[in-house]
Amino acid sequence: MSEKKAEGIRASSQQQPAVVEGIRLIYRTGERVTPVLVVQPLGAEPSGLDFSRNTELCEQCTQETTMMAVLGSAARLVQFARSSVSLSVRRHSTAAALAQTATPEIQENRKPKTGILMLNMGGPEKLEDVHDFLLRLFMDTDLMKLPVQNKLGPFIAKRRTPKIQEQYNEMSPETAPHKFYIGFRYVHPLTEEAIEEMEKDGVERAVAFTQYPQYSCSTTGSSLNAIYRYYRNRGDRPKMCWSVIDRWPTHPLLVECFAEHVSNELMKFPQEKRDDVVILFSAHSLPLAVVNRGDPYPQEVGATVQRVMERLGHCNPYRLVWQSRVGPMPWLGPQTDEVIKGLCERGKKNILLVPIAFTSDHIETLHELDIEYGQVLGEECGVENIRRAESLNGNPLFMKALADLVQSHLKSNELCSRQLTLRCPLCTNPTCGETKAFFANQKLSQKHT
Repeated sequence: MSEKKAEGIRASSQQQPAVVEGIRLIYRTGERVTPVLVVQPLGAEPSGLDFSRNTELCEQCTQETTMMAVLGSAARLVQFARSSVSLSVRRHSTAAALAQTATPEIQENRKPKTGILMLNMGGPEKLEDVHDFLLRLFMDTDLMKLPVQNKLGPFIAKRRTPKIQEQYNEMSPETAPHKFYIGFRYVHPLTEEAIEEMEKDGVERAVAFTQYPQYSCSTTGSSLNAIYRYYRNRGDRPKMCWSVIDRWPTHPLLVECFAEHVSNELMKFPQEKRDDVVILFSAHSLPLAVVNRGDPYPQEVGATVQRVMERLGHCNPYRLVWQSRVGPMPWLGPQTDEVIKGLCERGKKNILLVPIAFTSDHIETLHELDIEYGQVLGEECGVENIRRAESLNGNPLFMKALADLVQSHLKSNELCSRQLTLRCPLCTNPTCGETKAFFANQKLSQKHT
């Protein structure tokens, strides 16, 4: 594949500000800053990645498929870091210092009335952190039955906070002042640490805001269970009144952002090939055993795809495909790599990859889509043009979508969606039912609205 074609799979993130945590690519508004790759010295084994220990843990766990997924993601993490040697290699202390200067905070003088807790899985800050990250995953009983989206790039970068915070205060003054908190499941700041900070700050109303547009028990469900367990384990009643933004797969501004990025990338194909481009919307797969229990994730991802294509006027043929399958068990398909091969065999060699369940760049976009599929597999299959639509990252319209979601939620006085109150019909995790009851039974008083 020529260098010109290889560049096609790289998202044009120079156009938008973004921060990718973990392996940290730092951008500032309108200007690309030299990337900082946080890795070990070349040739050295990454500290903290004890694969023999991880293998032992896998053998002890009955959920072997999920363990394989975790280790596969960890291996991809190391491969991704080492394949990026063209970037500037610096020590972690330098990267941390630069990250701090790139993420200014707004200091609130007033006691926050409303706390917005941004929920995400999180990812290791550096390779040395991967071992602790994996151990927290192994201890999460919610996640052991489900596939892991082992992300390097958290959906929420702190650099977004000041702009969104200002918008919230302007649009919903009655619930202001607002303060934002970040709660990760497997890296600091942990969800439990964020709750402690919120209580210390005297927050009256807390909004658990999932950063996954499409709900899955393995992502949003796990984070909500962590909030419930925090109070259950302490034996305390919440000092704050909780409500939840638990899914938003068809929010108009989210759909508009995806459509905009797809349209922009289509225009980069040769004009004579543009109508022939097949759009592949790619999302992280799930084991069929999980899907058959009633997890709503596949339907909600499909809903996002349909709305985006409606917005685009069904301009091109498209398919919803699934990536990151690991292990011998049946997973939701068709798989992204197999579809690329099949299309090429049938003469469809102009392909646009769209990460539809990933809103920020991370390992599954920067390595799996860009390198494994866009470069390696694309060359093997003989594609003519293969590109990847830019992730939403710091798109101002996307930040407006986040602000609008919270504004609408605060005005609705709803505790959660009707969907959240319904357990998966064949659910095997009793904590899920307790968590749903915890949020559904919160009481919003006049002072919270």
